[in-house]
Amino acid sequence: MINLHNISKIYSPDIKALQQINLHIKPGEFVSIVGQSGTGKTTLVKLLIGEEQPSQGKIIIGGWDITKISQKERPILRRQIGVVFQDFKLLYKKTLLENVAFALQVCGHAPKKIKSIAPQVMKIVGLENKMHRYPQQVSGGEQQRAVIARALVHCPKILLADEPTGNLDSINTDEIIELLQKINKFGTTVILVTHNREVVNKLRKRVITLENGMIINDQAVGKYLL
Repeated sequence: MINLHNISKIYSPDIKALQQINLHIKPGEFVSIVGQSGTGKTTLVKLLIGEEQPSQGKIIIGGWDITKISQKERPILRRQIGVVFQDFKLLYKKTLLENVAFALQVCGHAPKKIKSIAPQVMKIVGLENKMHRYPQQVSGGEQQRAVIARALVHCPKILLADEPTGNLDSINTDEIIELLQKINKFGTTVILVTHNREVVNKLRKRVITLENGMIINDQAVGKYLL
């Protein structure tokens, strides 16, 4: 599913954000990527979604070499990789359902298809009774559920969650992690980038630890070691 071969990313003049990263993630895996601030997690996310290109090495996602992906090809990649960020990035003048539908509208889907898909995805994330509310009318956890729904509308093979619980309390955090596990059981590969030690230790899934831009540990059934 995801293969990184000898990936390095150097920012001018000589900041080594990532160094010689070799990584293979299989289809259907649930992987946590952990590390302190400044260890290269954000850079790795940007490379995986085509926002940045590596200084060295090769990135293969689903058989597609995205190492030198063009700006025109990025939207195609983003339909294969659903992305969930810490800050919700919702449109506050649109309802939760309209936010999810908008992700389909911008890709040119027919209104009939949008009317069918958007409510279905809202049901998957447990928002079928709140889909007509605006973001400011629901909790942070519910806003993040809407973001996850928006990331799922294209049926992505990979869901990349970058600190999805960073702004949430422990109850909402547990609910979001349970939802990510549910999505993973459907067969979607989930990559969770997090600082949350408790979440990682509860999951008992694969854990990749970054330090100084390098992978220092890769545990099949791991814990947060830092």
